[in-house]
Amino acid sequence: LNPDNSHNLSELSQKYLKLTAKSYVELVPKGQTIADVSISEVAEYCGMDAYTTFQLVAKLRQELNYFPRLSKLLLEVEQPLEKVLAEMEYQGIRIDTDYLKELSEQLENDLNKLEAQVHEIAGEKFTLGSPKQLSKILFEKLGLNKKYSRKIKTGYSTDAATLEKLRDNDPHEILDGIIEYRTLSKLKSTYVDALPALVRDDTKRVHTDFNQTATSTGRLSSSNPNLQNIPIRTAFSRQIRKAFLPESGWLIAAADYSQIELRILAHLSQEPVLVEAYNNNEDIHTVTARLVYEKDDITSDERRVAKTINFGVIYGMGSLRFSRSTGIDKNLANEFIKRFYSRYPKVFEFLEGLKKQAISQGYVETILGRRRYVNFTSNSLVNLKDKNPEEIDLNKLKNLGAYDAGLLRAAANAPIQGSSADIIKVATIKIQEVLQNYQARLLLQVHDELVFEVPSQEWEELQIKIKSVMENAVKLSVPLLVEARAGDNWMEAK
Repeated sequence: LNPDNSHNLSELSQKYLKLTAKSYVELVPKGQTIADVSISEVAEYCGMDAYTTFQLVAKLRQELNYFPRLSKLLLEVEQPLEKVLAEMEYQGIRIDTDYLKELSEQLENDLNKLEAQVHEIAGEKFTLGSPKQLSKILFEKLGLNKKYSRKIKTGYSTDAATLEKLRDNDPHEILDGIIEYRTLSKLKSTYVDALPALVRDDTKRVHTDFNQTATSTGRLSSSNPNLQNIPIRTAFSRQIRKAFLPESGWLIAAADYSQIELRILAHLSQEPVLVEAYNNNEDIHTVTARLVYEKDDITSDERRVAKTINFGVIYGMGSLRFSRSTGIDKNLANEFIKRFYSRYPKVFEFLEGLKKQAISQGYVETILGRRRYVNFTSNSLVNLKDKNPEEIDLNKLKNLGAYDAGLLRAAANAPIQGSSADIIKVATIKIQEVLQNYQARLLLQVHDELVFEVPSQEWEELQIKIKSVMENAVKLSVPLLVEARAGDNWMEAK
């Protein structure tokens, strides 16, 4: 009904049934477990949970019946998916703990070298993990501009957003070292050192939790551990995937959608150049490069710049971030983004239309009708609710606060990212049906990718079937394309 609302049972009971149920914290004294509480009290607590759940069903179903598309989404996508996710959680995935131990030692050396480099640039030794000491180095000793940070108890903030802002607006060589140190340090603690401890003794596997109701866009998330967040941008982070193994003697296979969000953008915007390019199987980044560089022969660097624009536009990337990610001049970056919109006017109209829709009706929708509600705070937006979207002039909304500007960008992105989530969920359900006739097992869903373990003799036949099911999960006006590969570990399969 609304992905941003609380799904907490106590809050739902209060809202729909006017019942205040006792919480676990109230039931179990600090430092104790439920085993220390009397059976009658535990029975009352558990009984209340069952009772309120039962009472809520009719009320929530009645509310859902007002929205046939949402009801269909629940019954045909989310509920059938639940069984598949349960099976994936139960299967788990094998981890190469010896390999991770070696990787941890290598990381330790890399971190020590980076720390030494940062100390040399700073001209003194300090603890990189201390926000207070880092704040002193950056803003007092090196004199970086404090206006890109904010005042906190220990001095000035040195969080990730601040370091990115500084790198954009007041660059200094020390920032790259600190950001890389933090990235590697996070990889080490979150994955390389943590994964071996999460391997179950009985299965020798890691069993993640897949969450169906945790995101605003309909995407699945994963926790304990989060296996969807393993970065793949750098050569080093990709090495973590090498630690994920199939059943002994089998293969790990990865099947992922190629440029699914750009294809959805082409489908939803009906931009003729994009639709034609995808239907003719042209390379979309080269097409964009020709348009923004205004020439036919494109170098690999120019294609890379166009690729950044193509994906950046979906997330509302501005010229400053585009300039930093590509290394091109800010003015030229601005010019390129303007050219992109003038060459792809339907894309611009579509994204602007989504923002107007969010303002006028308070929500946007995916291709399967999943809703993302948007609650603006500024009066200039609140006063436009229920207005005809055509009457809304976005140019008059220049001085929006950061919160509302962020919500507008999210509203333009939600139908694209949410439709991608819809498609892979449908594909996951259909794939599981195909696998009933095979030994192969579905292990993970990571955004646009499905990961399997497959006996080698089944792979040739399954590769074709997996590709076909995923490409035909939902029909768009442009083809969906899936790449499916197999290897001895997840990194090889990618």
